[in-house]
Amino acid sequence: MASKADFKADEWQKLLGAPMLAGLAVTFAEPSGLFGVLKESMASSQALIEAKNAPGAIRLVKEIGDAMGALEDRNAAKEGIQAALTGRSKEEMKAQTLAALAEIGRIADAKAPDDALAFKIWLKQVAERVAEAASEGGFLGLGGVQVTEVEKATIAEVAKALNVA
Repeated sequence: MASKADFKADEWQKLLGAPMLAGLAVTFAEPSGLFGVLKESMASSQALIEAKNAPGAIRLVKEIGDAMGALEDRNAAKEGIQAALTGRSKEEMKAQTLAALAEIGRIADAKAPDDALAFKIWLKQVAERVAEAASEGGFLGLGGVQVTEVEKATIAEVAKALNVA
């Protein structure tokens, strides 16, 4: 089972940001307004907490969850993502996010071959949870579509980037 010790510091930093990136890909594809973005952000965090505490979760996910509980690690992951995305258009941010997820997938494949598939599937599930967090359209939270075609397409792009399509 893979752990933090199996990765270089820069690789570990990228893995720490992976759940946020998976959620951001969906958010960038079709932003849901202020409350929708907040719900989507919470869904990403909740997916991390649940996976960290799940009895069957792989060690790598648990260690990422533990690390993200530490303010220093969480801030470092956020700062790394912000630095890569600042000053870009919504479309550029989505493309950069997908490229980063592809790199993370390659790192997992190389350094954690026994856990890579489960890790990458979990990241895709984070994207799905984010897409399901807020409905699009409607009025005052009523009506609308739970997961739009754009979000479904983005989840497929996340899966392709992670090579789990």
